[in-house]
Amino acid sequence: MPWLILVIAGLFEIGWAIGLKYTDGFTRLWPTVGTLGAMLISVVLLGLAMKSLPVGTAYAVWTGIGTVGTVILGMVLLGEAASAVRVVCIMLIVAGIIGLKVFSPT
Repeated sequence: MPWLILVIAGLFEIGWAIGLKYTDGFTRLWPTVGTLGAMLISVVLLGLAMKSLPVGTAYAVWTGIGTVGTVILGMVLLGEAASAVRVVCIMLIVAGIIGLKVFSPT
């Protein structure tokens, strides 16, 4: 269950990272409210997952999910570059996340 909570926390991290773009420097009310809400949920869920997962593993997986998801959505939604090198780098991050999960003591 802590791994599921951690994955959901990572998804909310993607939400707030992308949401920051839509807040327009926190000048737009509803995108700002949604972004702040996603931040709060993400951190609370991370804290819950850390009750039983190693802190280094949990934090690395959380940021990895957020990084990979944000880069992919940046490419899809915001027209950011999708070069072969970027895709390979994303795959390396995913490999690291999987490795941390597979070799985690919990």
